[in-house]
Parts: sequence; structure tokens; C-alpha cells
Amino acid sequence: MYQQMIFVNLPVSDLDASKKFFTELGYSLNPQFSDENAASVVISDTIVAMLLVKPFYSTFTKKEIVDATTSSEVLIALSAESREKVDELVDKAIAAGGTPSGEPQDHGFMYGRNFDDLDGHTWEVIWMDPAAVEG
Repeated sequence: MYQQMIFVNLPVSDLDASKKFFTELGYSLNPQFSDENAASVVISDTIVAMLLVKPFYSTFTKKEIVDATTSSEVLIALSAESREKVDELVDKAIAAGGTPSGEPQDHGFMYGRNFDDLDGHTWEVIWMDPAAVEG
């Protein structure tokens, strides 16, 4: 059965630093789709973050690349299997050089925290109680 995938393409300033950051979060790199211009970060079987150096990223768009440390274009949200896993991933990101972004959101049935990666891209990690999702 075909599973649709998502490839999130992100411009980065320092590819080696970004690769180190994401591997410190526990993600792996796919060398088949990585070179001096790009790194393929495997987040799950169906989610891949493509980290592209800015000159290479600019070959895919005619638009100006925003400075994600001062402007926001996208908020990348990832699910987590528990509240503890939310905290674990965000704490790893901060320890690896990321910065907290906003305050934790606790709605009882849903819990989330955000961090900005080394280039200012905001990642939201959320947990939702499966019973609340079902109905």
C-alpha cells in the first residue's frame, strides 16, 4: 500500500552544524540523498527534512529566502507519543543549541512545546490524548 510522504525543505546557513543538531535529536541522515549542498534527515518512515544550503535552496524558488530568526513562514508540527516524549525531544533540541520558542501549552488532552532550530525554523512538538481524538 502506498504511503504518501512529506519532504520539508529548509534553508540552512551551516549544513554541518545543522546535521549535528538533528542527529543529536536522535534522527538519522540518509546518505543517498545527502551531499555538500543538502542533508536528508529521516524523521519517520514518511517524514523527511531536507536541509539545503541557501544557495542550493534558492535554485528551487524565485522568492527571497526569509530570515527565520526574524520572520515566520512555516511552523513545523510533529506528534509525540506522550507528554514525556514531548519534553524529551524539546529538551534535546535545546541542549543541542536550539532555543525555546513560546511557552508550553497544556490543555489537559493536548500538550505541546516549541523550539527554534539553529536557523530559526520553529518546530512544535505535540501530544494528544488518543481518547480525545477518537471522540
